[in-house]
Amino acid sequence: MLRTAKFLLYFTIIYNIVEGIVALGAGIAAGSIALIAFGADSYLEVAAASLVLWRLSVIHSERSEHAEEFVERFIGWTFLALAAAVIFQVVTSLTSNTGASESLVGIILAIVSITVMPAVAIWKLRVAADNNIRSLAAEAKETIACSYLSLTLLIGLTANALLAWWWLDPITALLLVPWLIREGLEGVRGEDEDDDGVGRLCACRACLFGLRGCNAVCCAA
Repeated sequence: MLRTAKFLLYFTIIYNIVEGIVALGAGIAAGSIALIAFGADSYLEVAAASLVLWRLSVIHSERSEHAEEFVERFIGWTFLALAAAVIFQVVTSLTSNTGASESLVGIILAIVSITVMPAVAIWKLRVAADNNIRSLAAEAKETIACSYLSLTLLIGLTANALLAWWWLDPITALLLVPWLIREGLEGVRGEDEDDDGVGRLCACRACLFGLRGCNAVCCAA
């Protein structure tokens, strides 16, 4: 299971490096706020996945606890940083009354990401739950953020290409902000969603495969 976790993290790092290059290049070329935010998220995820890899290399129990807390808080700050960046870019775009040009590359990238990243995220959540690795579960939610941004990106770019609704591009980027802030604050504060006595991570359907705290009887055991 540790090999599986490392494989998923290495895959995440390589995929997001490539994705970030493509997204930032296409976003700058098209002037797309959503594409640029998507590219920025890719490199935040690279940083988070790299730190979780480091955490998995820490074997000593006392050091591993400190490493776990450090990584979870770092990932929390990356969520808040991404939320702040999205808000700033959206306000800038709307106040300057400038929108994005059509981006076929961005649409294709969003479709690929929607296909790949949710499966990777759920796999990470399962591995994290089986081994009770909270930092991996937190990083998996960063992958979920990438998947969510892919969906809003696809909606915004498609509407802009078909209907010329440029304003929908920055607005769709805002849809992720409340979730980013919530996850970020929980990570920074070190809050656990399962403080009701269960004490372990879960990835069953009742908790949306690990996206929220689980109160199912099967997990309470």
